[in-house]
Amino acid sequence: MALTQMQIIQSLGEAMAWFERERQWGVPPTELRHLCGRIGELYAALITNGQMAVSVNQKGYDVVSALGEKVSVKTTAKMDHAGHISFNPRSLSEVDRVIILRINTDDMEVETLLDASTEDALVMMGPETQGKRSIPLSRLLKRSKPQSELVTVNQVSYCGYVVRELETGTIAVFREGQPIQPTKPALREMAINLNISLVNSNGNPFNTRQLGSLIIQSVKALMESLPAPRD
Repeated sequence: MALTQMQIIQSLGEAMAWFERERQWGVPPTELRHLCGRIGELYAALITNGQMAVSVNQKGYDVVSALGEKVSVKTTAKMDHAGHISFNPRSLSEVDRVIILRINTDDMEVETLLDASTEDALVMMGPETQGKRSIPLSRLLKRSKPQSELVTVNQVSYCGYVVRELETGTIAVFREGQPIQPTKPALREMAINLNISLVNSNGNPFNTRQLGSLIIQSVKALMESLPAPRD
């Protein structure tokens, strides 16, 4: 039976919560491939307003979009540029669209690395090797807009740090003009100084975006509460 859009949203939320819980228990993403794949298929069904394929790996596709496109979905949780995304070239003839997703384990969100027709995706793939054709992750990540080119929608300065919320929702932290990586330790330091809890009402740690947003809101509120300078 086909899932409704509401059921897809609920299932995606439950799968993401399960994934985050496993990560908090110390399980590496490499041990959560099945869960990663399920999250990717649910997310693809959501953004295409489509449905999951009737059976697993049905003729090489995972989702059927609202337009009737047969979509092959690949999902990774790798956060570096190493590795590749592989496809079976013999089943790609049954596919109309390719979507490659990444679960950002820092921000606990799903990022779209590629959403293209099969023809365009084939152009990005290397030659067939051991029955597979692959797209290097480095090639997919290079397609993303560099952080330096993203618009800053919110910015505050606090304790020598500059915290920026970018147009994508990403939180960037700078000190003396230099980006801080990873950002989480600096955000935790600021949160403690601002008396911001590091966990939500369920006792789960805030992710980078949530914590960064809370810090920006708190610093702005703090600045607004200060008396205006006298002329």
